[in-house]
Amino acid sequence: MKRRVVITGLGVVCPLGHNKEDLLEAIKSSLCAIGPISHYDASGDDVTLAGEVKEFKDKDLLDAKAARRMDLVNQYGLVAGIKAYRDSGLTSSGTRHGVNVGSGIGGINTIQEESFKACKSGFSRISPFFIPKVISNMVAAYLAIELQFNGSCKCPVTACASGTDAIGEAFHSIRDGYLDVVLCGGAEAGINPLAIGGFASMKALSTSKDPKRASIPFDKERSGFVMGEGAGILVLEELGHALERGAKIYAEIIGYGSTCDAGHITQPSPGGELAFRAMEMALEDGGLSPEDLDYINAHGTSTALNDKTETQAIKKLLGEHVKDVFVSSSKSMMGHLLGASGAVEAIVTLVAMDQGILPANVGYKVADEECDLNLVLEPRNYEFKTAMSNSFGFGGHNASILFRKWEDSEI
Repeated sequence: MKRRVVITGLGVVCPLGHNKEDLLEAIKSSLCAIGPISHYDASGDDVTLAGEVKEFKDKDLLDAKAARRMDLVNQYGLVAGIKAYRDSGLTSSGTRHGVNVGSGIGGINTIQEESFKACKSGFSRISPFFIPKVISNMVAAYLAIELQFNGSCKCPVTACASGTDAIGEAFHSIRDGYLDVVLCGGAEAGINPLAIGGFASMKALSTSKDPKRASIPFDKERSGFVMGEGAGILVLEELGHALERGAKIYAEIIGYGSTCDAGHITQPSPGGELAFRAMEMALEDGGLSPEDLDYINAHGTSTALNDKTETQAIKKLLGEHVKDVFVSSSKSMMGHLLGASGAVEAIVTLVAMDQGILPANVGYKVADEECDLNLVLEPRNYEFKTAMSNSFGFGGHNASILFRKWEDSEI
């Protein structure tokens, strides 16, 4: 018999804020946290906007000496994970507790810094902490070490689907009896000249100078995504384990689907056939039909191809029901957090569901006949019971997770 899995803890560090209360206020006010890049001087560059983490004051959760030996991505992830653990009220650890935290790139700030140092002073000057700072698994490892979670510790690296895959695989590991608790999500910190330059050379990033018209998913004038950063970590827990200790339950996770386009290295497959299949698998996994779905937090990158093909996939999934399902993209508020995007967007979805408010597709102005979804244009009070969150990554990775609002009567 498959076990039920619930979400009992949320931790976040992102452009919209540093806790679930910040996220709720951002949703209510349709906050756009995109602005001029301040992490470095981008004044002479084509790309000048990003969704940055501001006032990262939570370093008091980190040992100062240890923090100096971490890349920023590890700091974001560790802080978000500690917050999620504390939010859950857990006090236990051990071999039935696991970690599954993904990152699309890992420590790219350290790669840039140490490369410059090596070119200037020689490779013998590279920091002895270089490798631990850059490898993508270290966010998961640091969390396991900090909390003494001795069960499986993994790091899915599936580009922009990493955070969603981490949550989905954690869900299955608990549902199928391998673990009782999993700390899962994603982290990313890629706002630097190397990462921005790489994406800009691919013509993937928006060059808009207007923060409110740069990340505009599904808008006809969209021209590329805006880089974001941060981390989102969730505590997933077997239902009985959570009930026994009287935990607050945010929602139940009931479905996960994952596919690969196996086509182009960066472009989604025409028609969104495999993205559709990932969403369909999530519904099948959760025992729901398209008519049962209330809201989709879309991948919605603000690129021409993604938004068009995601629209096609959603319309194929929902059929005539497409007019009844609300859709928005959190990237309109904070940009694209790459490997952390799915996790932070899942948390936005869960906060919104818990409080009964639909997040808006912020900044949308110009309708696109090829993206004719039921978009949420203003935040609105709405008691929705089911929600899907999508993430699609370079390499053709597609992942969808499905949540259901928690009702005590369902026990």
